[in-house]
Amino acid sequence: MAHGLELIDWSAPWLAQLRLRGEGIAATVQQGLSVAEALNQAGPAPVRFVPQAELPAGMAYEDFIFRSGRCPTRDGLHDFFNGLCWLHLPLVKQQLNRIQAQQIAADGIQCVRGRVRDAATLFDENAALFQGPDALWGALLAKDWQRLFVELRPLWAQAQLLIIGHALMEKLICPRKGMTAHVYRAQSFVTSLAELDQWLAHDVSADKLALKPFAPLPVLGVPGWCRANEAADFYRDVAVFRGPAATAPGCLP
Repeated sequence: MAHGLELIDWSAPWLAQLRLRGEGIAATVQQGLSVAEALNQAGPAPVRFVPQAELPAGMAYEDFIFRSGRCPTRDGLHDFFNGLCWLHLPLVKQQLNRIQAQQIAADGIQCVRGRVRDAATLFDENAALFQGPDALWGALLAKDWQRLFVELRPLWAQAQLLIIGHALMEKLICPRKGMTAHVYRAQSFVTSLAELDQWLAHDVSADKLALKPFAPLPVLGVPGWCRANEAADFYRDVAVFRGPAATAPGCLP
């Protein structure tokens, strides 16, 4: 039986988009199926989930998925959430996999991932999508946490943050204040998850990823995601809510 799935709190706000299907899949696993079997039953998906042992020794995980259409899957939280992302955002996952495979074909497997593969992995593992007013996005880019979460707090009623990084989902099983997402801005007119999947798969490219188009965001700062953040003092913790790095004298910002 997969370890850890019983720890998932499906009422957590960051799992709202995944709960309808995810809770049922988790229940199926807890009844005795492997994670791969349960995900395959819940399809359709652009890949077939298979045991980790099917990944050939020495072959890159992303290249194997691209060439075979099979996704090696272990019985645990990490691969469970990865599978949910394949089910909910299939076009995005295919695009990220395609970018990884293209980079491997061009450069081979190296000791250190190149800039594009590194960013694609970061996106896949730790990304969140932001939709909302320009004022919020500007404050996030400026790391002006008091403005973002206190002064502009009412604007969060017009915003949405969607966690899509499966490693971040896993970490949020035991939420800690310092957990940070790499945030990518989505267009505000995208409403449904299917539309978001289609738009984002078209928007994400190797060239764009090479620019590391992310803004760091401590996710428990999002209004409604943590009862403690209802107090303004929550955001004065400079160990978590750090301002922009200081510019050394004589250097351009």
